[in-house]
Amino acid sequence: MSALPRIEVRPLQHHDKQVLGLFFPYHLQITTTLRHMNARWSKTHNCWLLPNNRENLKKLFAGLKGIAWIDTTALFQNQPKSNTKNPKPKTHTLPPLSTAQTHEIEKFKAWLTSGRFSPSTVKTYSEALGVFLRYFPDVEPSNISNEHLIRFNNEYILKNGYSSSFQNQVINALKSYFKKIQHKNLNPDLIQRPRREHKLPNVLSKEEVKAILEAPTNLKHRMMLSLIYACGLRRSELLNMELTHIDRKRKIIIIKQAKGNKDRIAPISDKILVMLTEYYKAYRPKKYLVEGQQGGQYTASSLSQVLHACVRKARINKPITLHWLRHSYATHLLESGTDLRYIQELLGHKSSKTTEIYTHVSTKNIQQIKSPFDDL
Repeated sequence: MSALPRIEVRPLQHHDKQVLGLFFPYHLQITTTLRHMNARWSKTHNCWLLPNNRENLKKLFAGLKGIAWIDTTALFQNQPKSNTKNPKPKTHTLPPLSTAQTHEIEKFKAWLTSGRFSPSTVKTYSEALGVFLRYFPDVEPSNISNEHLIRFNNEYILKNGYSSSFQNQVINALKSYFKKIQHKNLNPDLIQRPRREHKLPNVLSKEEVKAILEAPTNLKHRMMLSLIYACGLRRSELLNMELTHIDRKRKIIIIKQAKGNKDRIAPISDKILVMLTEYYKAYRPKKYLVEGQQGGQYTASSLSQVLHACVRKARINKPITLHWLRHSYATHLLESGTDLRYIQELLGHKSSKTTEIYTHVSTKNIQQIKSPFDDL
């Protein structure tokens, strides 16, 4: 039993719902099992979440039997464990939205939509505003002051240990709402923004990429993953790609209205064109390059499942996502001598600083540095 990886189950509250927080070091088999149980990853709590009920607890024990040791000590204690590292404080329970607050959120949504913000941004900002308004149920939005902003940051965000990304989302949402909807001269920047985390992108070796791309026996699956890596595509860019976006004569693909509502082009090799020809003959897509079995766009969840199956088959024990293929594409281009300015254009980055992060993970020059240890 002791040799099995340990999953600590903690009671948490997420968006006013009681959930089970599952904490454990990364383990591919555990992660795959939890996905099949419809568990969701939470950036806020930095763990996997399941609704807190007896049925899910039973499923957890049954599904992970022989795979992991389920530690429910924290779940059935009244007090947090004294030796738990950085335990989560008890979350403040918020009242439901009032009619007036709901009306304000709908106005904010309408403004965001008219400004052509992405659906994910509309959802994130409106939810962040909803949390803020519910924290002050007896205060009219027109009477909100800078002091309320500071109180919310200190008493809700920081006290409950929410992530820096959530804090930034709230600040951005409040900044837009009070300026454009309430026309108030509030200063959300009084909420000190957390320092930006500088994380290196996850990059695979060429050997690992090759193993993943050769894993699928299904031509459609191989084509999807190959195109993401070969052209540095985001997941949504592949799923939204239409047949007319591929120019075989010029050997380019046109990525329409990608992140930031920008079009860009990317070159495609003869090898990819041959694969696409075989794919067209076998599947005969009608509108989108990749379509589901019943027609229409292929789903993001199905695409992720294809990748996870290929990673397992390639016997790579890393928490690989589709975006790792894009990161690997950029890094491998840099290591082969491609100018950083071209890589910026190929990836569709607005700022060169975003692209420069790949210089920190490229091993081309680092591997040539001789360690002083070798001279001992």
